[in-house]
Amino acid sequence: MQHAPAARPSPALSARLPRGTAARPLLAAALAAVLALAASACVGGGRGTEGQDGPVPPTAQSPAVLPSAELPPVLTRGQARAALVGADDLGEAWEPTRGAATWRDELLKATAERPDCRRLLDVLYTEELFGTGGATAPRATAALDDVDGGAQLHYRVTSYRAADLDRTLAWLGTLPDTCGRFEARDAHGTARDVRVTGLTLPEAGDARRGLRVTVGDTAPDDGEDPRTDPRTDPRADTGTDAGTDTAGGVLTVDLVAVRVGDDAISLTNGTLGAPADDATRISVEVGADRLTEARRQGRAQV
Repeated sequence: MQHAPAARPSPALSARLPRGTAARPLLAAALAAVLALAASACVGGGRGTEGQDGPVPPTAQSPAVLPSAELPPVLTRGQARAALVGADDLGEAWEPTRGAATWRDELLKATAERPDCRRLLDVLYTEELFGTGGATAPRATAALDDVDGGAQLHYRVTSYRAADLDRTLAWLGTLPDTCGRFEARDAHGTARDVRVTGLTLPEAGDARRGLRVTVGDTAPDDGEDPRTDPRTDPRADTGTDAGTDTAGGVLTVDLVAVRVGDDAISLTNGTLGAPADDATRISVEVGADRLTEARRQGRAQV
């Protein structure tokens, strides 16, 4: 609110007033304006503070406690590659892969009625455990073959939110119950009997989960398990390489994921022969240690 300027006394009147009297009206007007503005501010500010009229200004928070919707920093490519396992870690029989094993198409490229079981088959075939988006693309990968036993191991390092990684691990933990045994069919309609059990893993990383999945011929309806242990089944003891004929064989695949902070390793270790248990265990232990060390050395902002 603006106030009209105070009337100035005429020169004749000023001459008759005592010295200093002419300035008093101006001083009084200015003082009155200041007091009016202060009173208005006190009324408005007091109500806002008590929350009766108008919004209360937000409380300031430290940037350290403010939520962030951004993805966490990820490992550099070099750091992720340093966390991989190699043929030297697994033993003399292992070497860089010669190509994808034929059983991937013949036994894993299939579908199932239950959504979780269908998703499990898709994960085993594509190996995209944490999703297919660009944010979950693996930072580094390795593929190795056991030239003596015919096993094939694929290994990945992925960076993502720890909470999202844990949700995937929790989902894996439900599969022995939801998909303990189910029937899968390939594009030709051939039926396969699939079994899913939990896999005991060494204590590594911040969280971990493992499954053992076996895929074989459909069981006859006679109450008997048609499949024998691959370690004693002569049909499975082929001892050949990744191009093995899958007819009559039983495929065993270990599916494992280990989280270290907001990074994770995932692997599949599959074979038509005896499962290479040591390869899975060593990959988990060595891989988790290397990933921990890579994270310690520093992370790159992206």
